[in-house]
Amino acid sequence: MSQSEKTCLIRGDAGRTVRAILDRIGNRWTLVIVATLHGRRLRFGELREHIPGISQRMLSLSLRHLERDGLVSRTAHAEVPPRVEYELTPMGQTLIAPAITLAEWAVEHNPGIERSQTAYDSREESDR
Repeated sequence: MSQSEKTCLIRGDAGRTVRAILDRIGNRWTLVIVATLHGRRLRFGELREHIPGISQRMLSLSLRHLERDGLVSRTAHAEVPPRVEYELTPMGQTLIAPAITLAEWAVEHNPGIERSQTAYDSREESDR
């Protein structure tokens, strides 16, 4: 698909497709979970240890969403006690490169964004 066809597709559905995906991957925990699982298969507890600040409920919910979206696979082993492992699917692995690019962009441009915010806030205060 050409770039112009992709642009028309985005405009054709008023950006709904892109917004829906960005809502999912742009939430607070998705990219952290994806990055943590990159190249690894982890049990729930191990995954939670690698992600400070995430609650058990939020990790569980996030993993369920990621599994539903086809980005994470869940393997339950018939053992006592039960053992469940999570890993990225092939489609989930394709998210790593764009996520790294976005993270690099954020690090590079954060100082300029902060300067712009400070300048904007100063103008807003002086207009009051």
